[in-house]
Amino acid sequence: MSSTTSPITRYHGVAILLHWLLAAALIGIFVLGSYMTDLPFSPQRLQLYSWHKWAGVVILLLSALRLFWRLTHRPPALPAQIEQAMPRWQAIAHHATHHGLYLLFFAVPLIGWAYSSAAGFPIVLFGALPLPDFVPVSPELAEFIKPWHELSAVAMLLLAGLHVAGALKHVVIDRDGLLQRMWFGR
Repeated sequence: MSSTTSPITRYHGVAILLHWLLAAALIGIFVLGSYMTDLPFSPQRLQLYSWHKWAGVVILLLSALRLFWRLTHRPPALPAQIEQAMPRWQAIAHHATHHGLYLLFFAVPLIGWAYSSAAGFPIVLFGALPLPDFVPVSPELAEFIKPWHELSAVAMLLLAGLHVAGALKHVVIDRDGLLQRMWFGR
């Protein structure tokens, strides 16, 4: 598809800001989580785990805010010429990826919170605000939950990669201006 002639309807500035804040936070927490797990037990490792948990709670709050915004502010429809040119499988992948990401925005931090609670390491947000435990302390439950946190985080990374690949396809191959809808500026 060549360049479109009709203007692309943009997302609201709040939606754009929340999208990119969440993207940056997810990249940061994934890198931190990958790095900290291989460290030997030390005060540094404990501090990184605390930061990881704090970031997870912030991501959970950003996700709730983003979902609230999305539910109260209808996103712009795909431009007709893009929607008509998109094969059915791509439309299905587009919607499935977005729904999967929204699900994982909540599942990953909630599973992490449950793991932390079951392992007996409560979350004290920013070192000052103790959060309630999600589940009772149970080493067996912690061992059961731990891989689910890791697997769901990897699933989110893979879906985010698919989302980025789709966006790049629109920039590099289709050159249809679709990315402008979620970019800063006019």
